[in-house]
Amino acid sequence: MAGISRTGWIVVAALLALLTAILFAMGRPPICPCGTVSLWHGTVQSNQNSQQISDWYSFSHVIHGFIFYGLTRWAMPSRPLWAALAIAIGIEGAWEILENSPIIIDRYREVTMAFGYSGDSIVNSVSDTGFMILGFLAASKMRWWVTLLLAIAFELFTLWTIRDNLTLNVLMLVSPIEAVKEWQAGG
Repeated sequence: MAGISRTGWIVVAALLALLTAILFAMGRPPICPCGTVSLWHGTVQSNQNSQQISDWYSFSHVIHGFIFYGLTRWAMPSRPLWAALAIAIGIEGAWEILENSPIIIDRYREVTMAFGYSGDSIVNSVSDTGFMILGFLAASKMRWWVTLLLAIAFELFTLWTIRDNLTLNVLMLVSPIEAVKEWQAGG
């Protein structure tokens, strides 16, 4: 399978610039309101969660890339890899925009373990998209079953470490279960 062409990388850069511009227009803070930029922030119940370059939820964004790779290659197998990646970035970017809208920020506060969540900084949203790209490109180089095992490992690792993962995040956002919320808060 061919890699990403020069044209593809230009499209990727343009889509990331567009995402950044939209988030700026929405009034999202460029960096953590605390004034620092860190490569990693590992405390979930913190005002820096979803504000730094990476955090525990970066694993979920890599899994997004795995999923988007599988879906785009299934839906459009003859299209160039960069075209599939562009669609994946579009989906991930749309989620980052929606995730930082008042309706989703309020929903997270109400029904998930994200107590006091105020949305992502722009650096975090763009980095999340970068982690999705990493997952997408990794999936393009791995056998499907390796990708699946890695996704399961990421889910189990974050479940064990922070009592949250992509699966629980989606469940709690869509159909919250009070017992799960209480269990997560106990960690």
